[in-house]
Amino acid sequence: DVQLVESGGGSVQAGGSLRLSCAARGYTYNTYCMGWFRRPPGKEREGIAVIDSDGDTAYAESLKDRFTISVDNAKNTVYLQMNSLQSEDTAVCYCAADQQPCGWRSLLASEYDYWGQGTQVTVS
Repeated sequence: DVQLVESGGGSVQAGGSLRLSCAARGYTYNTYCMGWFRRPPGKEREGIAVIDSDGDTAYAESLKDRFTISVDNAKNTVYLQMNSLQSEDTAVCYCAADQQPCGWRSLLASEYDYWGQGTQVTVS
C-alpha cells in the first residue's frame, strides 16, 4: 500500500516560513504526480502546487510567488517551502499522489488516488 506521511507543519508568526515534507512509502510506480493541497477553516480543499516525474511543476496563481514545490527522488520525499506566510494561509495541508504525470487538471483534488493525513499550519 502507498502511504504518504506529511510533516513540518506548526505555528508561525505572520511573515515567517515553514517547509512541509511528504514522504511516500510503498510507491512503486515509475511515474507520478505529487501535489500539495490545503483546506482553510470553513473552506473547500484547494490546490497549492504540483510536481511530476518529468520535473514539471504548476502552482496556484495566487501562491506561486511565495510557495515552492520540490522533490528529492532518492528520499521519495516532496517538499513545500512556504514563505511570507499570512493569517489567510492557516489551513490543514495535505500531500497527494497520482500514478500519472501531472496534467492540466492536476491542481484538482479529484485527480489523486493517494492522500496523506494532513498537517496543520497556523499563522498568527
